[in-house]
Amino acid sequence: MDVVAYNRHAWDRKVAQGNRWTVPVGPAGIAAARRGDWHLVLTPSRPVPADWFPDLAGLDVLCLASGGGQQAPVLADAGARVTVLDNSPAQLAQDRLVADREGLDLTAVQGDMADLSAFPEGRFGLVFHPCSNCFVPDVRPVWRAAFRVLRPGGVLLAGFVNAALYVFDDAAAERGELVVRHAVPYSDLASLTEEERRRYTEKGEPLVYGHTLEDQIGGQLDAGFVLTGFYEDRDPGHPLARFLPAFAATRAVKPQGASTRGHDG
Repeated sequence: MDVVAYNRHAWDRKVAQGNRWTVPVGPAGIAAARRGDWHLVLTPSRPVPADWFPDLAGLDVLCLASGGGQQAPVLADAGARVTVLDNSPAQLAQDRLVADREGLDLTAVQGDMADLSAFPEGRFGLVFHPCSNCFVPDVRPVWRAAFRVLRPGGVLLAGFVNAALYVFDDAAAERGELVVRHAVPYSDLASLTEEERRRYTEKGEPLVYGHTLEDQIGGQLDAGFVLTGFYEDRDPGHPLARFLPAFAATRAVKPQGASTRGHDG
């Protein structure tokens, strides 16, 4: 199966359904941002600390797998030169909608988060990457690609899912029960039976993967990044939230003088 193509169409459907991660920021949100009253999330609910962001004035920013009109327009309004890359044309249309409505300078590019070859080395000063690498089978190419397109001293802000979320049986979780079933790393393609997988594919749900912390955090270190910040978050709507913060965010920096291609490729 072509997972990139499948998930592209799945997220286009999510836009049509009004999924919460596809609803663009409204005029009131942009007005608040223009007053300096703004925050963004990398994970379900906890705002990114303000001091994690570099000075945005005139900064080249890549919103990576971050379509939906929620983050890129706010960063553009804050003074950054923003490019948003996403796999879903419908998600990118939400960013264009806000940019046109608010007169923002924003570039939207359709593409795979693991392939940033369209951009030159050292192009950006900030890569903003909210929870989305659960939609690719291998996360390490994403970290290497982000490292390559960042300039020395550039910052990667990334959110991701702790794969513990995928250890539990989905059908039981929907009933509010936690039943351990799956091993980590997790894959909708490899961890489910064909019948179980059809529960998602027949509804057009995106295919997901649960990556190990070795690949999520160790993968950033192996790519050449230096971690300078970390926090965890919970999804209040999931029963696991009572026991474990199943989402995390990292702040990582590409060191001055670092090899563009990092340590892991």
